[in-house]
Amino acid sequence: MPSQAARGDVDGALAAFEEALAAYEHLPFPVGQGRTLLAMGRVQRRANRRRAARDGLERALALFEEVGAAGWAGLTRAELARLGLRRPAGPGLTPREEQVARRAAGGATNREIAADLYISVKTVEANLARAYRKLGIRTRAELGALMGGPRGER
Repeated sequence: MPSQAARGDVDGALAAFEEALAAYEHLPFPVGQGRTLLAMGRVQRRANRRRAARDGLERALALFEEVGAAGWAGLTRAELARLGLRRPAGPGLTPREEQVARRAAGGATNREIAADLYISVKTVEANLARAYRKLGIRTRAELGALMGGPRGER
């Protein structure tokens, strides 16, 4: 794949990445899928296909953050920064951030959320921190009020 891109066959490299991603759909290996998306995003960025690169890199970042692969997430963030594109307007919570935020707004503890979603407490905390930042709030009470949790029903 990288050798195709190095030889200037960007379309061939991207087709090979697509094949690899299709294979990962049936495998429980999110880090491998994320690494493929990261490599594909790099090739797309170098080929000046910035929006496609952003979409793939954001998917990769979500996968890395979900499994706690901080090193890979850092590399992906750096690649996203190289794109120089603005993020789409609006809070744009990822599906996982929304799952965690809704459970937290409903009154569940971080430990309960982690057990329900089969993720670590640290991952719950990271998802809540990103959701708070995107929603422009600072407390769980504000989250409950915004998402209609028990505290927001008053």
